Amino acid sequence: MTRTFRQVLGALAITAATMSCGDVVRDSRSPMILVIDHLLGANGASTSITFTNPVFSDVITIRTSPSPCSVTTPCPTIFADPGQVTLHLDQKNIGTPTVPAAPTTNNEVIITGYHVEYRRSDGRNTAGVDVPFAFDGGLTGTVTQTGAVTFSFELVRHVAKEESPLIQLQLSPTIINVIAYVTFYGHDTVGNSVSVTGTISIDFGNFGDS
Repeated sequence: MTRTFRQVLGALAITAATMSCGDVVRDSRSPMILVIDHLLGANGASTSITFTNPVFSDVITIRTSPSPCSVTTPCPTIFADPGQVTLHLDQKNIGTPTVPAAPTTNNEVIITGYHVEYRRSDGRNTAGVDVPFAFDGGLTGTVTQTGAVTFSFELVRHVAKEESPLIQLQLSPTIINVIAYVTFYGHDTVGNSVSVTGTISIDFGNFGDS
């Protein structure tokens, strides 16, 4: 290997490393980074909502109350599954130990929506065949420059349980395990786009009704 060729390879390696390390900085012009503290979900069919990870999502629930549902005339019911996220902001430029950077109200981030996409670990990810369809949801709230904020959102829609592949699980013992990739997006108060993506595991199946 010639010296010139080695120098070229070295320069390319340095450039690639620099690009990789700088992605988070160049991802947005905003001086703030949106950070997920917690991303959890709950089985919407449960009589007592508890947010966890993973989520055990019941595709069909048999209700025997209230009326007109009863033991003799049970009601097959579909519930959406809620999600919960806690977000805070970090500064890209933290300043120095003697002169730390001080964020202002210009650095607050307004969340305007979210996107949910489901993937399987085995690589079978055809929407409507292997996994539920991805979707976008509306979400409005402000993450201030100090402190964390918790938002609720829809993690699994009713309609997803009425479509393939989840509707087939109503009469099957099969469990489908997916990872939900949830992206929250918005902008800071001066208009710079900001987003962050988190993941949560979901097991879909026809679980026992309590």
